[in-house]
Amino acid sequence: MDAFLKTGKLSNQPKESGASSVSEPLQRKRGSLIPWVEKYRPRTINEVSYQEEVVAVLQKSLQGADLPNLLFYGPPGTGKTSTILAAARELFGDIYKERVLELNASDERGIQVIREKVKNFSQRTVSSMRPDGKPCPPFKIIILDEADSMTGAAQAALRRTMEKETKSTRFCLICNYVSRIIEPLTSRCSKFRFKPLPRDILVKRLGEICEFEKMACTGDILESLIEASEGDLRRAITFLQSIANVTVEVGPTIEDIHEITGRVPNHWIEGLLEKCATGSYDTIQSYIYNFSAEGFSVSQLLNQLHERVIFSTEFSAKQKNLICEKVAICDHRLAEGADEQLQLLDLSCTIMISYQ
Repeated sequence: MDAFLKTGKLSNQPKESGASSVSEPLQRKRGSLIPWVEKYRPRTINEVSYQEEVVAVLQKSLQGADLPNLLFYGPPGTGKTSTILAAARELFGDIYKERVLELNASDERGIQVIREKVKNFSQRTVSSMRPDGKPCPPFKIIILDEADSMTGAAQAALRRTMEKETKSTRFCLICNYVSRIIEPLTSRCSKFRFKPLPRDILVKRLGEICEFEKMACTGDILESLIEASEGDLRRAITFLQSIANVTVEVGPTIEDIHEITGRVPNHWIEGLLEKCATGSYDTIQSYIYNFSAEGFSVSQLLNQLHERVIFSTEFSAKQKNLICEKVAICDHRLAEGADEQLQLLDLSCTIMISYQ
């Protein structure tokens, strides 16, 4: 009984043989369970796609030029964090963790953290040589991800630290909205806008991942993934991994993408517009009840319907103005907790009136 409680086995097998038969497969399995976002994150700045300006500046710093304070801004999933992490790895090599302080939005970044943690790290002096004797830049890098969520007081406290410790520390601020960064900080940084990745770059990158993972994905599947991710490469890779885990034996389909991403199939949107064109309230109400029974998100429907109306040629400018204004009102009501069916009925009545 004691042997069973200790080992979970009734037979007296040697510990070494039992450990070797279990640990090796587990180690291989744990090594393979890596999120694809991290697995295919750029390791060098040359692997960063479509951001020529910032890559050129970082390449100059790798060749020996000084690195300025940086401010990266742009849409999510365009490579802002990956770029500065790849540059830091190339700059510092094995001592990367000692020379880089990364604070994300999940960390507490009030004025107290700026005064203590950031200030103490920036005041440390570093040498220009690695432990192995190779040369490296004589400064540290502090990465403040999602810097636009920092309070105004914390940004003001950072301004003085950035100015005082410029000899031993470089700062990299990363944000989505540069307008939320105070002017004294933006004037001390070299600003780089990360452009939205074009569709051909996204298709190429997803195709490379599919080829490496031995997934059979057609061009229509990749286009649907990009459309569902709204140009966010990180989100597209996450969706791709989810689809790969669900569809192991057979290739993915458009329906699989809708199931994984929560996107409303296009036939529901076209059907809603057709019912609105009939001018019958009872027909619209019955259609919306069937739509709600399917469990789709009305907020997601509003996003796709807005895009459908904007790029449509069947609506006039006045009709588009009327419908999009109502979409915005209903979306705000849903965010405040309003009933989904009532808001969709309200929007459908507006579309029905615009057809008349």
